[in-house]
Amino acid sequence: MRYKIYWLLKCQFLYCIFSSWNLVFGQIRYLIPEELQLGAFVGNIAEDLILDVKQLSARNLRIVTGPKKQYVDINLDTGILIVTKTIDREEICGQSLSCALSLDVFLENPLKLNQVTVEILDVNDNAPSFPNTQFRLEISELSIPGTRFPLEPARDLDVGTNSVQNYELLPNAYFNLDVQMRSGNVKSPVLVLQTSLDRETESRHMLTLVAKDGGVPVRSGTAQITIIINDANDNAPAFPQSVYRVSLLESAAAGTQVIILNATDLDDGANGEINYSFGSHTSTRVRELFEVDSKTGEIRVKRKLDYEENSVLELNIQATDGGLDAMSGHCDVLVNIIDVNDNPPVVKLMSLSSTISEDAPVGTVVSLITAIDEDSGSNGQVECHISNKLPFKLDSSLKNYYGIIVHHQLDRENTSKYDVTITCTDAGHPPLTSEKTIRVEISDINDNAPHFKQSLFTTNVMENNDIGASIFCITAFDADIGVNARLKYSLLETQIQNSSIFNYITINSDTGVILAQRSFDYEELKHFQIQAQVMDFGTPSLANNISVDVTILDQNDNAPVIVQPLAEFGSTAMETIFRFAEPGHLVAKVSAIDADAGQNGRLSYSILQATQHNLFTISTSSGEIWTIRRIISRDALKQRLVILVKDNGTPSLSASVTIILSVIGGDAETMSNVIGSSTDAGFSPDMSLSLVMALGTISSIFLVILIILAVKVHKSRNSLGGQHCSLGVCCCLETRHSLNGIQNASRSLQIPPNYVEVFGGDPLSQSFRYESCSTLQSTRGGFITSNRYRSSMDKTSARKDYLGKEDPELLHTDKVSNPMNNENAQL
Repeated sequence: MRYKIYWLLKCQFLYCIFSSWNLVFGQIRYLIPEELQLGAFVGNIAEDLILDVKQLSARNLRIVTGPKKQYVDINLDTGILIVTKTIDREEICGQSLSCALSLDVFLENPLKLNQVTVEILDVNDNAPSFPNTQFRLEISELSIPGTRFPLEPARDLDVGTNSVQNYELLPNAYFNLDVQMRSGNVKSPVLVLQTSLDRETESRHMLTLVAKDGGVPVRSGTAQITIIINDANDNAPAFPQSVYRVSLLESAAAGTQVIILNATDLDDGANGEINYSFGSHTSTRVRELFEVDSKTGEIRVKRKLDYEENSVLELNIQATDGGLDAMSGHCDVLVNIIDVNDNPPVVKLMSLSSTISEDAPVGTVVSLITAIDEDSGSNGQVECHISNKLPFKLDSSLKNYYGIIVHHQLDRENTSKYDVTITCTDAGHPPLTSEKTIRVEISDINDNAPHFKQSLFTTNVMENNDIGASIFCITAFDADIGVNARLKYSLLETQIQNSSIFNYITINSDTGVILAQRSFDYEELKHFQIQAQVMDFGTPSLANNISVDVTILDQNDNAPVIVQPLAEFGSTAMETIFRFAEPGHLVAKVSAIDADAGQNGRLSYSILQATQHNLFTISTSSGEIWTIRRIISRDALKQRLVILVKDNGTPSLSASVTIILSVIGGDAETMSNVIGSSTDAGFSPDMSLSLVMALGTISSIFLVILIILAVKVHKSRNSLGGQHCSLGVCCCLETRHSLNGIQNASRSLQIPPNYVEVFGGDPLSQSFRYESCSTLQSTRGGFITSNRYRSSMDKTSARKDYLGKEDPELLHTDKVSNPMNNENAQL
């Protein structure tokens, strides 16, 4: 215990001296004894580095000890360097006189390297000891006084004054002890003969050898020497020189010759036969690396050499003759090991920021590495580099240390991780290379706004859709990841028909699915545009907008509406037709409209029911009703037509109107009155037959008269040379037109697609035309014409009122129909 206190006081004194020396020379050096207890104080490194204790953790102070174990560490809270592992100087430095731990104290932000040396003082904790506690030495009785016999020295693991300092031989009558200094300041005991020996008087001598060190307190070790006195062999083998020096590459293969020794002995016979062997001073390590041929004295390499372990090896060779009293000669062979480049650089990772933000500024430290080569000279000079295709570079401003720093701006969307390979090569021949690969992950920042694949989306929606149905889905993409790529969809406030967009549609904020908030009606709304926005959840949040054009598709949900003729009696419309109407005469026109568009609004007309199917026909496209043939006497005076109007949608929708056609004018009315009177008076069938025959006769006579009149009119026209006839009969004959002509005239009219107006349906023109042919009923015909004209005007006015309520554009059909009416009037 007093010994340790002594060393502590001594160390404190030396520490003060070295601390002041460090201040002068700018280095930090501590001096401590070995075998200190764990946690023992080494030095205040924060104070010596002139650093605030708070800066130690902030600047990430670390201690790097290199390939050796770490025996000391720093307390970041106090800045004191303490012992963390038991320090055994002999284990760390062996027999080296100086022993020091080299520490690299590394500070980041900014990078700074300080070198600290902790010198370990030897403590006399090992006593000297001999390899063998019993020595056997044979000496010829012919040995003369002064003959020297080298003894194997004692070993002491301590160094300096704590190592073996002296040898003592207990008193005896024949020998004394001489201490010889050998290479490396090693003291070796030599036994010296003082008095001639006489084997017959005393054949054996027992000596005690004591080895002492210079420590406090002194430690010692002893060995017993047994000396056997042999008889006469008075010449010992001798080497030409006492020391041989040889150089050998550390790469020398096993079996390589080192040297051939040649000792000589003046004796003859067995006393002159020499055997070679390792002497007592040869270490165990040397015996493992080399071998000696006992007959030839040739020394060869036995195992692989290592310059980094031993640069110089000492071989003690002994030559012994074969005499009965064998005598020996000794020499030393010093082998200098030449270094070869057999150690590649060792790349060690000191620190690593495994994840770095993509917005890290240029110069940011990613990792710190060290590269050490155990070879010497140029073989131990190391140079490191990384690929210049990476956005990083090596900072080699620190000795044996390299910092990997950001050299170019990073972009995670371009490359999310890097495998950085550090290649270190020494300067040997050939050079040796080592590699170490580290992975650097790039963390994301919100530097990319969401985007769409196109600037405008278009979609179609069928009208009468379900509320809540999906209309469209907008999808955006964000090059970022994680929260920065999480998207939220929304609609921007716009107006549709003076109403908020949110009354029409909504959007799922997570999926971007656009949903209908109402059922659309093509007839009310055909198209609208919305503005959608997508926003990420990054900080700050980034957004983008997109337009979506929505087109409403028509569905056949509106049946045709008949606008002409107007039903006067419930669902029945009343019309009249003149008795003498020609085939192809325009009887009436049915007009209908359909609110749908396209094929859904394309209408076709047909006769669903008719009193007589062979009397009338209808144009499927225009709705015009024409006569097929003349009206004969047996035709009913009341003709009932049911007109069906269908659209071209799927399924097709339809509407119908019933038209009652009353046959008027000419003998038809008279005949109707006569037949009616006869029926009422209760005439018999015979009387009726007679009346029919009478009427037939009259008709024949009337027909003959008409033929005669026609011939006369024809002759008059020829004589007048194309002048207008003044007779009503002539006018009557020229008013005939074919069915095809009337149809062609009708087709030339431009009728709107959704409706057509009845023109020519009023029998006014026909009545006017035919009354000039009948002189018998001129008075009646004038009355009819007047009434029919007023009826036609009233109906026209009513139609205009009705059409004006539905669509003001329908009123222009009067302008289309008037020319036909005028043409009929002129005829």
